[in-house]
Parts: sequence; C-alpha cells; structure tokens
Amino acid sequence: MRIVLSGGGTGGHIYPAVAVARQLEAEEGDTAFLYIGGSRGLESKLVPQENLPFKSIDITGFRRKLSMDNVKTVMRFLKGVKASKIMLKEFKPDVVIGTGGYVCGPVVYAASRLGIPTLIHEQNAVPGLTNRFLSRYADTVAVSFEGMESAFPACKHVIYTGNPRATTVATASPQKGFASLGIPEGSTIVLIVGGSGGAKAINNAMIEMVPFLGKGKGVHYVYVTGDAYFEATRKEVSQTLGELPNWIHVLPYIHNMPEVLACTSLIVNRAGASFLAEITALGIPSVLIPSPNVTNNHQEVNARQLERSGAAVVLLEKDLTGQAMFEAIQQIIGVEAVHRKMSVASLSLGKRDSAAVVVHELRRLAGKKTKNS
Repeated sequence: MRIVLSGGGTGGHIYPAVAVARQLEAEEGDTAFLYIGGSRGLESKLVPQENLPFKSIDITGFRRKLSMDNVKTVMRFLKGVKASKIMLKEFKPDVVIGTGGYVCGPVVYAASRLGIPTLIHEQNAVPGLTNRFLSRYADTVAVSFEGMESAFPACKHVIYTGNPRATTVATASPQKGFASLGIPEGSTIVLIVGGSGGAKAINNAMIEMVPFLGKGKGVHYVYVTGDAYFEATRKEVSQTLGELPNWIHVLPYIHNMPEVLACTSLIVNRAGASFLAEITALGIPSVLIPSPNVTNNHQEVNARQLERSGAAVVLLEKDLTGQAMFEAIQQIIGVEAVHRKMSVASLSLGKRDSAAVVVHELRRLAGKKTKNS
C-alpha cells in the first residue's frame, strides 16, 4: 500500500501516526509512506528521526478569539490545500490518515476532494476542532475512547480502535529501560514528566518535592523536565541536595519512552490521550495533572475517565504543590495493595492491538480506492 500520514503540533498527534506506520511495516513490508506535516511543528523534527519521508506545508491554527490572524490562517489553509493536492497527486496514495493537529485540515480535506479514501483518528475524549471539521469529509473516524462514537454524527462510519501508540509500548523491553536510565533491574521507578516540551508548573512542584523524598526510601525518582527547563531544574535540585544521589535522575528528554515506561512503577504526568493509551497498555498507575490550557479542557475529561475506573488519581494544577504531589505518590507507591489494584484497573483500560485495528481499517478503505481526479 501507499499511505500518507499527517498529524502534528505535539507528540500526542505524531506518535500515533508513527505507530501505524510501524504496524504496516511489520505486516506489509512493501508499504510506501509520505508524512505531510507543518513546517513549524514538532513533527518537522521528530518524523525525519523516525526515517519516514517528510514534506511540509505552512499552516497555523485558529485563535479562540476574533483576530486578523484568523484571516491569515484561512489563507494558509487554502494554500495548504493546494500544496497538499500537488503532493498527493505526485505520491498517489491508497489511503490518507490524519491523527490530529491543525496540519491535518488541509491534507485530509485535499485528499477527500481528490477522491482518496481518508481516515481520521481522534485521541481525546473531547473531539478537537480540526477533526470535527474533517469528520464531514472523512470516510472513517476512529476514536480512542469507547463510547465516543456518537461525538461524530456527520460521519457515517465511526469505529472504536483505541490509540495506536498503545501497541508500540505493549512490546517494549523493561530491561532496556532500566539499562538506559542506569537503574538496577527490579527497582521501583516513579517517572515524573510534563509532556514532550515540559511543564513549568510540574517542574516547580518537582523542585518543591525534593525535601520530602528522603521519606520515600527505596524509590528512584526520574524527573523529565523538557529541554527548556532542564538547566534551571537541575540547578535547583542540586542546590537542595548537593551532589545528586543515585536515586534521583534529572533528564531533559527521554527518546526511548516506551522502554522507560515498561520499567516504570508509577507515573506523574499530564493527561494527553496518547500518553494515557501508553500507560494503560502497560497497566501503570498514575497521578494525572491535566493541563488547564487546552481546548475544551479535554485533558481533565481524559483524566477523569481513568480516575472513575480506579486507574489514576487526578491532581488539578491549581492544587499542585510539592507536598501534594509527594502525598499523592505515597498513597499509591507506599501501599502495595493500592498500587496493585490501580495497576489492574489501568491494564483493563488498555487496548494493546490498536495499531492493528487501524491498519485493518486502512486495508478496507484501500479496497474502496477511487481514481484520483
């Protein structure tokens, strides 16, 4: 098959597309790919690192308030559609899949106008603006949360697939995770991460939490700060502890996140949908701190789904302090029965075959392919 992938802005939109590509490679070795992303987005850096052919268009998202920038966005969208049509006619894909982010808008819309079968994947419990718009034109909408099918009434074919990223982490090696961190196998690891770019509020709480950590002995704490916050966070932690002990690890970024997750006992994180798919695929209990700065507060909606199932504790950013974070961690990691119960609940929510389900749907759509206009 020939597949065009599109998704961008955050790792939560990019990595599901990469997961689908890897599943296709495993199932069909002769698949050809083209990834169309934004020239300014994180995908322009991450996708080439994944050895996927990458082309870009210049596109931005809409402002929430009325603004002249939105006029420019409409113009960029129209130019993006035109550029996408040229790329699609040249590549001749069997199917186009969009995994979220505003870059998918012109790409998937252009494909639909050319008669190319399209699939869009919605990771969050609350549909994004781009996917709501595209659902009118897509042949299939795939959703990550069971029961979300009714959120896309404009599309005739909506299916529950889970998040393809879950498949990537389900087979990851915990041994490689321990080795990459320099932590002995079998150790208890609490991973604290604020997303691919880091989060200032979570980093501040990590710094505030340091004086409490001696009370939770036998645990390795891994702080992932994001590149922008690394130096300042490491400096603050070092000033409190002196030379960093071997049970606290401060890192700017983790490139082998599936392997690190596979050896993690508890995670403290935002509530982006792709990350939630990863941790439930592995049955990891979590303390979730939803970002308050996202459209429709969708991260809190995501987090509450895990909380209701007993897989997570939700700590809102307005209540976030170092002590509150430490106490939430200790309530889980310090009580074996609680940790075990939450782990079982987390695993029950995981859908480990998500990428294979999406690939099955892509094959079905490829069989319906019409001649490009």
